[in-house]
Amino acid sequence: MYEKLTQTHIYTPGPVKMAVDTLHLGAIQTPYFRNQAFSEIVLESEAMLLQMANAPPGSRCVFLTASGTAAMEACVINLLDKKHPVGVVNGGTFGQRFKDICTLHQVPVQTLLVDRDPLDDGKLLATLKDVNALLINAHETSIGHCYDIGATGAWCRQHNALHIVDAISLFVTDPIDMQAANIDALIISSHKGLALPPGLSMVLLSPQALNRVRPSGSFYLDFASHLDDGKRGQTPFTPAVSIILQLHQRLLKLSINGLTPEWQHTAELAAHFRRGVSALPLTFYSTCMPNAMTALQVGAGWSALQVVRALQEHHQCVVAPNGGALRDTVFRVAHMGALNYADMDRLIAALTDVMGEQQ
Repeated sequence: MYEKLTQTHIYTPGPVKMAVDTLHLGAIQTPYFRNQAFSEIVLESEAMLLQMANAPPGSRCVFLTASGTAAMEACVINLLDKKHPVGVVNGGTFGQRFKDICTLHQVPVQTLLVDRDPLDDGKLLATLKDVNALLINAHETSIGHCYDIGATGAWCRQHNALHIVDAISLFVTDPIDMQAANIDALIISSHKGLALPPGLSMVLLSPQALNRVRPSGSFYLDFASHLDDGKRGQTPFTPAVSIILQLHQRLLKLSINGLTPEWQHTAELAAHFRRGVSALPLTFYSTCMPNAMTALQVGAGWSALQVVRALQEHHQCVVAPNGGALRDTVFRVAHMGALNYADMDRLIAALTDVMGEQQ
């Protein structure tokens, strides 16, 4: 029943290819978790995450058994309110998602509509008026485009605004530093750079963000209750126990040499892939690309969706399609997870074959 799903080579920006030891750990019996042994795993995981993100002293981490979108919503309902406007950088699907979440919860929004601008010159940011937070996707995953988080962080510091950053598709694969970029809430998730199964998200909160935590109106996504239980390494409700074990194992391995080798490896894979497809009728959709992913735009007369389907049907290579206006023009290839040069070469060969067949 599951062969069509599992007998593939996966290059999507979540979920990603997982390491063998991660897979093995996910196959064990889920243990009981309301005990000291599990609490120590959670506390150690929190400490390692805060260290790897270079979080300010006094920062905390909230573990949510939910996808990254839930963590985005949790930041809105726990840190923002209906009285104070916020700025949202909207350059694609996930920027729009931040805006939609704010609108749903009646948080006043000033939207910066961005067309592949890195936001490094401050001109667009200068149009924001009296906002008390800026919400931004460090990497707009729908178009493979990165913003200058250092520039937006400096702007937030200057204007006393919380810097709420979705780094779901950047953490581990690309450099990100909470202190250097003045990040107050860093949102990450299990199934991208961390290369774990979906279902766990984390929010790293600076002391400034902790001081802004307010009654959320949510039973499940309430930061206050998570922070209180988190002091003893627990969560208010049943956590994603198996994924937390996999997270702990992954962080232990990453802590041996730090994240720099991971950044370098992902950057090298991305560069190798981009060189390999340079002769094909494809262009890079963004000039500000992350290590984590490449968004490719097909030439005139080509269908991105047909390329995606042909890769899967004829070569068992799964890449990510796009939606909306970019459905027929852009597809996305990830370089995250347990991928290597052979994986990249397999996809380069498949793309060459597929696009040659279409000519």
